[in-house]
Amino acid sequence: MTESAQGAGDAMGCYVYGVVPESDTFTGLDDLRAVGDPEVSVTLVRHRDIAAVVSDVATDRPLGSPEDLQAHAGVLNALAAKGAPVLPFRFGTVLKDAQSVASEVLTGGHDAFVVALERMKGHAQFTLKAQYDQDAVLWEVLDERPEIRELRERLNKVSDEAAYYERIELGQLVAEAIAAKRDADSAEIHQRLAPLAAATATSEPSSEAGLVDASFLVEDRRRNTFERAAEDLARHWHGRVRLQLLGPLAPYDFVADAMGDREEEG
Repeated sequence: MTESAQGAGDAMGCYVYGVVPESDTFTGLDDLRAVGDPEVSVTLVRHRDIAAVVSDVATDRPLGSPEDLQAHAGVLNALAAKGAPVLPFRFGTVLKDAQSVASEVLTGGHDAFVVALERMKGHAQFTLKAQYDQDAVLWEVLDERPEIRELRERLNKVSDEAAYYERIELGQLVAEAIAAKRDADSAEIHQRLAPLAAATATSEPSSEAGLVDASFLVEDRRRNTFERAAEDLARHWHGRVRLQLLGPLAPYDFVADAMGDREEEG
């Protein structure tokens, strides 16, 4: 796809959210908040049997505010919620105008987009964010590893200055024990949910208490079963792990595979 670009000297550009099948059935685009200016309308640039989702954007200010990021995701997720296959572009993709979108993006990428949209048809992404209750997991470690519990109890009886290296050892032992739990619990998430998805993708959690961030590409016909399985997992780990299931979302984590060898923008 075309990298982000701005027309030299232009005050306005064309912001591109992603590509969808060309259709007259898309309604409610005017209700979506556009990147850069909530008063601007989100529209389509059509080319044959595909279309780019776009809006006008001022090019004299940088993009990247929380509101911009939320607007970008909001447009794409609203389309996904309508059941439309959508190929998300990377945040900040701006071209000179609608004609440039048609000629530089849709014309050259037409065949690859059609194949990818067909692969995404009838699917949506669900992202599971799992985070430990740190106190609960620490007590698990102390219960399961008596040598760690005994070391902790002994160090609680001496000053902070004493047994400095033993305190470092205690921290390392606890971290290793929690890391082992993280591996086992991540495997259980995959075991329970991956069979209900067409594809999966995982990433490291951003916080110390994070267990895993996992994304699943789920067929529409299996959505209810998948959501029930996630609810069962939340009940199973109640008081130990906090689970947040987000979706249906645009398939951000699966565009690269859908596009094959072609560079993607989302």
